[in-house]
Amino acid sequence: MPNQATPQASPPRALRWAVAGSVIVMIAAGGLFYYASKMAAAKRQSNHDEVLVTIHPHSCEPNALTVPAGRASFRIVNRSDRAVEWEILDGVLVVEERENIAPGLSQVINANLLPGDYAITCGLLSNPRGTLHVTPTAASDAAAKAKPSMVAFVGPLSEFRVYLSSQSTALIKAVTALEQAIEAGDLSQAQALYVPARTAYQRIAPAAQRLAELDNTINARADYFEKREQDPGFSGFHRLEYALFQQRTLDGLTPVAQRLLTDVTTLKQQLLAQSLPPEQLVSIVVRNLNNLGDVRASSGEEERYSHTDLNGFVGNLDAARKVVDLLRPLLTKSAADLLPPLDSAVASLDAELNGFKVENGYASYDSVSAEQRKQIADKAKALADALDGIDPALGLSGL
Repeated sequence: MPNQATPQASPPRALRWAVAGSVIVMIAAGGLFYYASKMAAAKRQSNHDEVLVTIHPHSCEPNALTVPAGRASFRIVNRSDRAVEWEILDGVLVVEERENIAPGLSQVINANLLPGDYAITCGLLSNPRGTLHVTPTAASDAAAKAKPSMVAFVGPLSEFRVYLSSQSTALIKAVTALEQAIEAGDLSQAQALYVPARTAYQRIAPAAQRLAELDNTINARADYFEKREQDPGFSGFHRLEYALFQQRTLDGLTPVAQRLLTDVTTLKQQLLAQSLPPEQLVSIVVRNLNNLGDVRASSGEEERYSHTDLNGFVGNLDAARKVVDLLRPLLTKSAADLLPPLDSAVASLDAELNGFKVENGYASYDSVSAEQRKQIADKAKALADALDGIDPALGLSGL
């Protein structure tokens, strides 16, 4: 009989399903790639108005900028070898800033700018300052004409001035005690008194950080100086902290403490001499909380030698709570729906920090886990987001 061809077996059902599944996966992957590409393109498009600024070790590029009035975004790229800051200054006052931008990374600063000329700090405090020219627009002219009545804000601003005065007095008293302990040669007492002095400063930090030059002498970290801790310009709280908690010595520290006392005394005078526009009452607190959430809570860089960061966070929260309470009557009349989320955000951060209370204050920050730090950061940013709704509700946005 002639040989008959053996019929070819059909592929097993499992194999057919596998092939079909592979085709579906490929189609889905292609779809996801297309979607991701579209999203990336959309993001690039949405960010096309970002102003790119690159920080080099001793300069910024560019160092002279021009933008239209209104909301502006600046992407700050750090090409230096240390964490740095970038600030927009209106005279001696900080308009917007971003601290502790890590080497090799970038951060975006969003600012609502009025027409005028501003200065820019760039990395090290010894670096030359740049310029920012903000041109008027039709929208900025219209916003200036549409300003709400300032009468309603007289009370809250006056009360905030009283708050700054009383807290500045408490700061001067605390720094005086710290200086006296240093002058007496009592290291353990000076270490103990550093914490209340530092916490007192953090209660007024949102306002104090508007005063760029003075804040730099009181509060600047070693990274912002050419020779870091050994730089002769390194002074203020963190210079004391470095000696007290890392070097554990009082040698040569009395002049530093005396200068700090002089500076915080001057700080009180300048805080009371400077007027605070109503649209900045909330924004200075928001900026402070965002900095806490973005940098300080995650890295613990603020008190790197003493690890007393939590005490400072509590001081910052006190300032935020004060602003909410001062604006409560206005919000009750015109934006009562904002108060429950605001109060909830304050209470949530307060409860988180209270969980770290110990007998003599708060736990050392190097004992706080990464997950716990994230919880603190998230709740600080949630409070900042809640506060961000106040100005639009009170007619202050766009000013």
